[in-house]
Amino acid sequence: MTDISSPRQYAAPRQRKVRILATLGPASDTRETIAALYAAGADAFRINMSHGDQASKADLVRAIRAIEAETGRPSTILVDLQGPKLRIGTFANGSEMLTVGARFVLDRDPTPGTIDRVCLPHPEIFAVVKPGERLLINDGNIALLVEANDGMRMETVVTVGGKISDRKGVNVPGAVLPIAAMTEKDRSDLAFMLQHDIDWVALSFVQRPEDIAEARKLIEGRAALLAKIEKPQAISRLDEIIDLSDAVMVARGDLGVELPPEAV
Repeated sequence: MTDISSPRQYAAPRQRKVRILATLGPASDTRETIAALYAAGADAFRINMSHGDQASKADLVRAIRAIEAETGRPSTILVDLQGPKLRIGTFANGSEMLTVGARFVLDRDPTPGTIDRVCLPHPEIFAVVKPGERLLINDGNIALLVEANDGMRMETVVTVGGKISDRKGVNVPGAVLPIAAMTEKDRSDLAFMLQHDIDWVALSFVQRPEDIAEARKLIEGRAALLAKIEKPQAISRLDEIIDLSDAVMVARGDLGVELPPEAV
């Protein structure tokens, strides 16, 4: 392993075309660990804004830039914005077991859920979902087929059963949701991180080229923009999204929840 402890040590360019992107998290947020990842072959570092506070993310940027200065080899810092999170509410018992064929209701009532119903606090989902469409919960571990939706109450039948619990994520593969890719948290995180010498911004939950245009306007040329393709709706306008982006990422994990593997 290359010793990067001395500022006199120069790390020669790596002779490969593929770049390795390392995501930094609780187990790798110290300068020592980042240095070890860097020496082991990481060319770029992803800072996930879904967890932790802004100050801790600025510390990561400073650590990466300090290692660059010591080695004489540049790195790349990519900031990954969280994007909107769609989640169900809570259950009176914390969780329930749903069986295939059971009836289950999603409604706007904030009362803790039961084996028969739970709150879905997202009017934008009620506004677009039609009977015959699917809802996926907890990364597709639970699948519901919508039979009726009056805007306040959605009646469904369970097609893939299992344990359903508090605040699990909801995917709506069959509809374009009237939600912007950037939340107020994303705008705050973006403004903060653009002050700290980053190279790339990854935009989550892209559905339309308009999502990219909004982010590019806010970035004002201070970083490159990467569109994360994790919604099937983005594929129908992929050419337009590519035209407005500096790069695209096939987010095969999230996209794989809503599409079969062969389609991904």
